[in-house]
Amino acid sequence: MVEGTEGSHHKEGSRKMSNDSTVCAGIDTGKRKLDVAIDGSAERLQVDNGPEGHQSLSAWLQQRGVERIGIEASGGYEQAVVSSLRADGFVVIVFQPVQVRAYAKFVLQHAKNDNIDAALIARCTAAATDIREPPDARLLPLAQHLTMIEQLTEDVAQLKTRREACRDQRINDFWTQEINRLKTLLNGEFKQLVAAIREHRDLSGRLDLIASVDGIGLRTAVAILVRLPEVGRVTREQAAAIAGLAPYDDDSGSRRGLRHIKGGRQRLRQSLYAATLPAVFYWNAQLKAVYKRLIAAGKTHKLALVACARKLLIFVNTVVARGTPWTATPATT
Repeated sequence: MVEGTEGSHHKEGSRKMSNDSTVCAGIDTGKRKLDVAIDGSAERLQVDNGPEGHQSLSAWLQQRGVERIGIEASGGYEQAVVSSLRADGFVVIVFQPVQVRAYAKFVLQHAKNDNIDAALIARCTAAATDIREPPDARLLPLAQHLTMIEQLTEDVAQLKTRREACRDQRINDFWTQEINRLKTLLNGEFKQLVAAIREHRDLSGRLDLIASVDGIGLRTAVAILVRLPEVGRVTREQAAAIAGLAPYDDDSGSRRGLRHIKGGRQRLRQSLYAATLPAVFYWNAQLKAVYKRLIAAGKTHKLALVACARKLLIFVNTVVARGTPWTATPATT
């Protein structure tokens, strides 16, 4: 799996590439430096992680016939070089750290430094066979903007907690002023984000389809659009896995463990959880029926809510896939 699509085995828009003829490179990313290795070669390169370094890196890779490059996601420090290399025509795989660690264990690689890590990533890149098309470049600035809005929302929640615990009226008033100031900023930033989405007809249309589902507000619709660009192009099972809402078996021999969710895109999942609770009790008749049926069958509130969040995402994926707005059907109990 590449591009961080946890649990997904989506084939659409992917390419099968031969390891025999493809020259692969690996990049270990640092805040200031990039260490580069080519699979099967002793050559190494270190460049600055900045525009000039990216240009030098691209020229060096082209001279050596590199076609495919692997790089490990590292807190955003990889984003600029990934964009630069893709613009220069390279196939770039962005691995999640857990994937690289798992591959290191598989090949019994215990030593670790920047050069060794670059060579390991190059080897991992050469072993990859399913290569996804790069994500929509328009979504990266939208995702960064959305993250800022979510972080501001978290700040507001934290300030509310401080205000509740405070017994000093002057300090309480200060926290209230800060909360109101951040809320004003939040409203303005969210309007700007939606306006940026509306500049693109296809993204705007997809946003409206997502928001048509009962229980999905505009805020949640934006989160799904930005955090799940695959929506409508993957199966229901794949969509659930990407969001970290797919139940996985935990069986071994005669033992039958409880199914559990794991992995996935955390901020996407949090947005779905936030939408599911009111949807279950107020807005979506089908989810109400699902929740009641699960509770009647002895499931806990938490398990039922996770199942409803998964169901809500499936509704959204189906609506986008068929390209027509949500139409509520009578709930069955």
